[in-house]
Amino acid sequence: MRWGAFFATAVIIFVIVLFQWPKMKKTPKKDKWVFSILLLIGLGLSMFELEHMAGPVTWIEAIFKPFGKFMEK
Repeated sequence: MRWGAFFATAVIIFVIVLFQWPKMKKTPKKDKWVFSILLLIGLGLSMFELEHMAGPVTWIEAIFKPFGKFMEK
């Protein structure tokens, strides 16, 4: 985990919320939830070193490989 990237992302998210929240007061509650959730997803992803992680194909193979053996029988 890279703490520098995490804290930098947290500061950027704070600045985004600081500037955008007054404009968001007029929007529906659902839009505020989506805005918050997307920012939290970005904050969560900043904790991982995504450039060194395996690609989506590797994840799909790892998940479905046991089912393939089961289906062959």
